[in-house]
Amino acid sequence: MRLLYSTSEVKARFSEVLRHVREGKTVTISHRGDPVAEIRPLSERATRLEKRLADLERRGILTPRPKDPKPIEPGTPVPGALKRFLAARGE
Repeated sequence: MRLLYSTSEVKARFSEVLRHVREGKTVTISHRGDPVAEIRPLSERATRLEKRLADLERRGILTPRPKDPKPIEPGTPVPGALKRFLAARGE
């Protein structure tokens, strides 16, 4: 059963909508018959985010952070670099 409320129903029955969300259900809100928003429990969202990140890593789209990242080392200073940078910006 899909929980669908119009915007006017949500205003009139907000406590009921929150009760459904606390029970772990997702509530869809429609405006003139078109779905425009969802209200869902936060814990489900956090779990879904972890699953989405794991899926992106599995597909090779996202690279997992290394366990022991190497510190960033500063480069060799180049004389006059700051002066050229500021001149290029017109300062």
